[in-house]
Amino acid sequence: MPPRKNRHAKAGKSKKKPLLWTLAIILLLIIGGLVYYFTSIYNQLDNMHKTGEDSPWANVPTASAEAVPPPQWEGTEPVNILLMGVDARGVKKGEVPRSDTMLVASLDPVKKKFYVFSILRDTFVPIPDHGSQRINAAITYGPNTAMQTVSDLLGIPIQYYVYTDFQGFMKLVDAVGGVDYEVEKDMRYTTKADGPEFDINLKKGFQHLDGKMALQYVRFRHDATSDFTRTERQRGFLKAVADKVISTTSIVKLPTILSEVTPYIDTNIVVSDMLKLGALGYDSSMGGSAQIPPMHLIREKTTKDGSQVIGFSSERDLKAFVQDTLTAPDPTPTPAPDAEASPGSSPSATPGSK
Repeated sequence: MPPRKNRHAKAGKSKKKPLLWTLAIILLLIIGGLVYYFTSIYNQLDNMHKTGEDSPWANVPTASAEAVPPPQWEGTEPVNILLMGVDARGVKKGEVPRSDTMLVASLDPVKKKFYVFSILRDTFVPIPDHGSQRINAAITYGPNTAMQTVSDLLGIPIQYYVYTDFQGFMKLVDAVGGVDYEVEKDMRYTTKADGPEFDINLKKGFQHLDGKMALQYVRFRHDATSDFTRTERQRGFLKAVADKVISTTSIVKLPTILSEVTPYIDTNIVVSDMLKLGALGYDSSMGGSAQIPPMHLIREKTTKDGSQVIGFSSERDLKAFVQDTLTAPDPTPTPAPDAEASPGSSPSATPGSK
């Protein structure tokens, strides 16, 4: 009898060993996958900061002395990031194109809100050490000059910049699987100068936009309100892209997404701050967005050479507008209509409600 019990005990132990080995292998695979996932993310983020010949400003003499590191972010004070998109078509190697799009994303870690300001590219401003020009020329003198120019205009410190071109934008939209979006009207524009690959031909309606279609949407400005409507359109679409990026599906694909866009991006944000800013952005909601200069402050201006540019009535009022946008309280939700209201009556609409 005793030998039989030993056989059962050995059999039980032999069954446990394969189970333990299987669990151990699964655990190692999970750990290995996580290490690969986070290592891939770290490496891609680290590669976004370009140096030497890889820098977009490698051949710009005025930018060579601008290796000013960003201030250390403690995670409690507001952060302002200058986002610059350029159109590199027709630009010679070594040249830096003017920015086609300039936005400032302001993140408040205390309120957990983010704000977006889109700057009209023909706004005429002083560029440090380079006289007064259209603000989209600031980037050609290097990222620190661009950040200082925008900081002087808005009256807020700009700690970071992110620089990309049309290809980077298209790659990002394609990498997240495209974006479902409402195109508010038919958009059609063709030009022989740019070639057919940059023609714009979109139809009105809710549809799925891939990278090429998305670029057409944010570039379109050939209507009555030109760049004014375009900047509003860009703010709305970029919010939709951001929502898609932080979706569960995109987070899983993050290493692949980053590998697609990293070659087209340059930034001064270090990886540790990227991770903190990413966590803050994921946990924040939109606080507001605005055009700079706002319509009520815009004044037509003619330069000495006769060019038409965008001016503004008061530098002080412009900076006050920025502060008002950043400190405005959250809008009060429209109350639900009274269930006992008389037929045909409706609640009053609040400003900005749709």
